[in-house]
Amino acid sequence: MPGHRRGARQLRRPPVPPPATAAPPATAAPPATAAPTAPHTRPAPHTRLASPTRPDALTPAAPHTPALTRHHPCPGQPDVTCADLAVPLDRSGAVPGTLTLRAAVLGRADAPRGTLLFLTGGPGQPGVPYVPRIRSRLPGALAEYRLVMVDQRGTGGSAIDCPALQREAGSSDTVPPTAGAVTACAQILGEKRNFYTTADTVADLEDLRRALGIGSWTVDGVSYGTFTAARYALTHPGRVRRLVLDSVVPLAGPQVLYEDSLGHTARVLRAACREQRCGFDPARDLAKVVRRDGNGVGVFNLLVIAGIIDPRLDDPRFGILDALHASAASDRTRLDPLVAGFSGPGEETPAEFSSGLHAATLCADGVWPWGDASAPAEGRERALAAAVRRIRPADAWPFRRETAGAQGIPLTCLPWPSSRALPAAPHRTLTMPVLLLAGDRDLSTPVQWARELAATTPRAELVVVPGAGHFTQSRSDEGARAAQQFLLR
Repeated sequence: MPGHRRGARQLRRPPVPPPATAAPPATAAPPATAAPTAPHTRPAPHTRLASPTRPDALTPAAPHTPALTRHHPCPGQPDVTCADLAVPLDRSGAVPGTLTLRAAVLGRADAPRGTLLFLTGGPGQPGVPYVPRIRSRLPGALAEYRLVMVDQRGTGGSAIDCPALQREAGSSDTVPPTAGAVTACAQILGEKRNFYTTADTVADLEDLRRALGIGSWTVDGVSYGTFTAARYALTHPGRVRRLVLDSVVPLAGPQVLYEDSLGHTARVLRAACREQRCGFDPARDLAKVVRRDGNGVGVFNLLVIAGIIDPRLDDPRFGILDALHASAASDRTRLDPLVAGFSGPGEETPAEFSSGLHAATLCADGVWPWGDASAPAEGRERALAAAVRRIRPADAWPFRRETAGAQGIPLTCLPWPSSRALPAAPHRTLTMPVLLLAGDRDLSTPVQWARELAATTPRAELVVVPGAGHFTQSRSDEGARAAQQFLLR
């Protein structure tokens, strides 16, 4: 989501380039238990209702001593130690049960600069399978840090499995699922849907820190992982030495109508056209196409995902600029198949990306036109329609403003049942050194969000990577270099 991971959908389109090859094995890890927008107006939130199943507080009802167990080499990564962390489903104790999270540790407990916690996004993406990618991108930093990654609650081995939603939405934020698939997922979860807020994950991360036996660590988050990382830092500021936020989601939560991303599209298309010397205005072509064909959501989804794979939009497999121009001239034979292919059924299994967790967390965390997650279903559609009407057409151009209310994020949470909302963070400002990374071609988490956070963060350093898209540390050498320089200061 805007601040979530944007995974590329793989069915009926050219494959995504494979991850970078992992770096050579490092020293084997010891057991993991070793000690040592242009500003936009949000509607006023709905008054929070008391949860029908539990209070907002995440304080355990009884003492809880976290521990990592079942240490073993991670599959395919013999020098990385995997272990399990048991956490309460409901920290108030009202609903019994535990969840088992998988954690991965690379490096020594006495690493010179301590421990680096790296958080993936989504929400819905696991962490452990991405250790090879991160170690290949940050080798200099990981010579000085111990790396820890975790499958957050509802992902990986404990992934929420909602078959219909998984099939319809996959890992996309923007493809709208049917209301039936959404409500079926909520029914599968039942009252457990109340326990997948980012605040629950923050409490799990604090358990992980305690289980590792460390007093503080450095945290690096990407996409929706930036929201989780920032919420952890706002909740436990004394536990965070440094913070890297790559592809920034605002501290108040994702912009659920995506109007900043819609409006950023013209700049991204025109920059790509200048580089390719295309000789026409692709933004005007897009405006003509979506008004003629009513396919704004599909075109937006295409551009968001294709921009993750190829932020310069010059990949010949897609030929997006030429396809837009041809469609504007009434030849739809190139653009329409691209739109359909990128909006097709998702291939990811829940363990690879959980659409159910994505829905449960986004619908709990968001500030919606109808209020927060506790708002009743009655009146939501009217509130959404009114919010769309308040968007200035110029702010959404080249799309129509109606695209904002028809894309996947609001249409996932519109039918989601009233649930426990994200509790407020105890602090409002990040006080530790913070590196903000942004790609100027990113349509998932537009650069404006990083600039706005930099303006309100006392010790922030903003690096905007020209020509880069989403997740600069993974997909841009300049982004990875900036992260390592910051981590090694």
